[in-house]
Amino acid sequence: MVVRVALVTGAGSGIGRATAIALARRQYVVGVLGRTEEEIDETCSRINEDGGSAIALLADVSDQSSMQRAIASLIDETGRLDAVVANAGINGVWAPIDDLSLDEWNQTILVNLTGTFLTLSSCVPHLKSSGGGSIVVISSINGTRTFTTPGATAYSATKAGQVAMVKQLSLELARHKIRINAVCPGEIETSIEANTRIRHAEETAIPVEWPAGQVPITHGKPGQAADVAAVVEFLLSDDARHITGSPIWVDGGQGLLR
Repeated sequence: MVVRVALVTGAGSGIGRATAIALARRQYVVGVLGRTEEEIDETCSRINEDGGSAIALLADVSDQSSMQRAIASLIDETGRLDAVVANAGINGVWAPIDDLSLDEWNQTILVNLTGTFLTLSSCVPHLKSSGGGSIVVISSINGTRTFTTPGATAYSATKAGQVAMVKQLSLELARHKIRINAVCPGEIETSIEANTRIRHAEETAIPVEWPAGQVPITHGKPGQAADVAAVVEFLLSDDARHITGSPIWVDGGQGLLR
């Protein structure tokens, strides 16, 4: 039996960690990529304790050399690549457009959009060599379904850009039997807020009173990382063999409310 190999970026916590664990349970060998050694080692330990197989890959998705070395290391060890989850990202700075600095804008673009590009450009040659595969890009409801997050211009632009990349590449890669889709989560219990800076929200907030809670299907409670991982797992599977170029919102109806 051919061993399937998956790469998950931003796999040290949150959605990335949940996805890596879920794929390992599906018998993938998982390349656990992140920029914090302690976090990716923790993810690998959880996978190994569960009887799975994980390879720790320390890399920064926004650095081309770092990514190329990490992917080369994964291929050297496994010989192939079948699935890619481009999950790594930051919220960055949320601020009024005339208060957002160029450096703050560039940092969000660099990690979220350029990081996605570098992940895909580094991985696609190996998917082609494996005879095809599947890619999932983790986008967001912001920039694709909702535009009410105060000051999130840079973040929303990157998330909209990711979905545009997915649609463009779905046609380019189809001839190589590579599928690519986007998953767009709403409010999920993760630690991404740790890298969020919000300034002068009162200047950009939309003056609307939302009902108590903003996730209808869970009576206001945020979703779980495992909810997103389950959809990613499906999209990477053969059960999703006729799905490509599609964004799927995993938000409990939140995006429709907002």
